Amino acid sequence: MDDVRLDKRAPEPKRERMRGVSAHVRDRPQDTNPQTGGFTPGARRLAEADKLAIDMARERAAELERIALTAPEDARRAEERRSDMNHSHLVLPLITLGDPRRLSGGYLYHLRMSDAAPAHEARIIFLSFPEWPFPLAALRSAAVLRRSEELRASAVLVDSIAAALAAPALATRRHRVPVIAVLHQPPGGIDHGILRATAQAPLDRLALRRADVLIAASDHLAEQLVEAGFARSRIRVVPPGRDVAPPPKGPVQDLRNGRRAAFLTVANWLPRKGILELLEAFARLPADAATLHLAGDESADARYAARVRSRLTEADLTGRVVAHGPLSRENVAGLYRAADVFVLPAAREPYGTVWGEAMAFGLPVVGWRAGNLPYLAEDEREGLLLEPGDVDALSQALLRLALDRDVRARLGAAAKRRALARPTWEASAARFFGAIRECLA
Repeated sequence: MDDVRLDKRAPEPKRERMRGVSAHVRDRPQDTNPQTGGFTPGARRLAEADKLAIDMARERAAELERIALTAPEDARRAEERRSDMNHSHLVLPLITLGDPRRLSGGYLYHLRMSDAAPAHEARIIFLSFPEWPFPLAALRSAAVLRRSEELRASAVLVDSIAAALAAPALATRRHRVPVIAVLHQPPGGIDHGILRATAQAPLDRLALRRADVLIAASDHLAEQLVEAGFARSRIRVVPPGRDVAPPPKGPVQDLRNGRRAAFLTVANWLPRKGILELLEAFARLPADAATLHLAGDESADARYAARVRSRLTEADLTGRVVAHGPLSRENVAGLYRAADVFVLPAAREPYGTVWGEAMAFGLPVVGWRAGNLPYLAEDEREGLLLEPGDVDALSQALLRLALDRDVRARLGAAAKRRALARPTWEASAARFFGAIRECLA
């Protein structure tokens, strides 16, 4: 993977680390089998955070090439430094925002495609917009397109998270190669307030109209694009793979902690993920019903994370919830293997990779009947799907699964059968690069 930075210093994004919040919310940076104890007060070291956020610093250090480009001649020098490398047939700059190694579904999708690129005679080069306040980074849109030309691109891939920023140059420049949008969210985004979404949506649509092909990560997202006026003939659906990294070697962890069941949520702490609604529903269960495990980046939204931490300190959740923080893919797989139920009441999820991963491990899934979950699981067949916002119903569903082992087994077995019918990452990569070559034909 090549990561070509377009801001002068290309600083690493700041990570607000979790401070001590409760004796019952634990930071376990390397061990996903937490023991009784609490957070050590004080910020976690950045080195630990970097190791845990997908463990990219360790897993991909040999592949990551970070090049700060400040002028065209710098790009040429970067190409000269690559002259000894074996160039693949396809050179595919992927225009994104910020650090492409961060822990979220869209970025992981791109990293997996980057990993698979050599097997498809291709190479993905990440071109990152600086993370400036919206829409200031759009001032660099012309520079982004120039970089892709200097790299002698076969086609230019545009991440939906950066589409609005690239829109000015896409609308005004003549393109020598096809432009392919890779979409993980609809126009306007999914994590913004109404003002930002209203301002961003027209720019997103402008960029997508300039694209030759739209690669959507789910059928749900493809339907949203058609509803927004884009021709279905331009859309190719390439979902994430269902397979996860193998879990760590050794015995299966005991996540129940003496209770009847272990519930697992894998999600960054963002409002649309429904963490607060989940905690409210879980707090209504009998104390001996289940233990809830949360895995994910707590620093994605500082204000929301503060509300989650405050809720975790209340008496009705004391000793019942374990917060693991961001974990490597292997350790997340270990949690999937050891859990009894996966629950994520996300309100807006264009795909929801973690639902598919949990199902592949044989876990019944619980969530709102919203976003892409109804495309992945059917109520009472592979999981329990509830009306969005109905916390009472969510609590009753969790209680039912905590107490009824047979229902868990039936739903989990069906979930695994359905998940195994979905493509692996290898198959998804074949679809991804096949769509690109079809566009180039």
